[in-house]
Amino acid sequence: MTDPATTPEPAEHRKIDTSVPHSARIWNYWLGGKDNYPVDEEAGDAYSAVFPGIVTIARSSRAFLRRNITYLVREAGIRQFLDVGTGLPTAENTHEVAQRLAAEARIVYVDNDPMVLAHARALLYSSAEGATAYVDADVTDPERILAAAAETLDLSRPTGLILSNILGHVADYAQARGIVDRLMDALPAGSHLSVNDGSRGIDPVFEEAQDSYNSSGAVPYNLRSVEEITGFFDGLKLIEPGVVPVTQWRPEPGSPAPEIVAEHGGLALKP
Repeated sequence: MTDPATTPEPAEHRKIDTSVPHSARIWNYWLGGKDNYPVDEEAGDAYSAVFPGIVTIARSSRAFLRRNITYLVREAGIRQFLDVGTGLPTAENTHEVAQRLAAEARIVYVDNDPMVLAHARALLYSSAEGATAYVDADVTDPERILAAAAETLDLSRPTGLILSNILGHVADYAQARGIVDRLMDALPAGSHLSVNDGSRGIDPVFEEAQDSYNSSGAVPYNLRSVEEITGFFDGLKLIEPGVVPVTQWRPEPGSPAPEIVAEHGGLALKP
């Protein structure tokens, strides 16, 4: 396994295309980050003009992930994480949440965006007791992901697999299911799967905005029904309350009554 921080190899010096909006950079913009370009801000503003609730979805998704990781560290005893499709660093990244609770936690981030690679040093800042590493790979290549992750993680030990707003980029649902199954098959009993994605059938205004975005020439993101999102957890034991709007997954005590958003997620245990 690696040292606390690992410097990724250049991904063939791929050029960052700043002429076309990119979902990771737009998401970063909605989360209040600075790692984006005017084309991303324009696309993000155009989207939010049609559907202002997208900012709520983005921030609720990040809060959902924070609560998932907190559960995994505190209640499930997980000390290593494989975060596929991590996107650009903002606040409350997986390693920050996990290592704040357990300094020895080890995290592998996976993404194939050259801009994420350019910011990998920010992602790779780790506690001295733990480790973080970055893998330059596509979600559709689970074999490469697993082989590279094994250099930092001990995949014979329970692992938290995080697929946050990434499976929507895999257009074919059967292929997306196959990716999840392959990754989880490689992990031992006691591992957990965290998935959240934009959901169809909840908010027609959101669907109109997303369909318009997908037809704009940007990298498309496919909304899925709640039943399809739930299907990613087949064969696993869902943690209560199951697959729900991300705002309703174990909200923090004393928080306002959570609103329903068109972003569903859940967390499940591999028996």
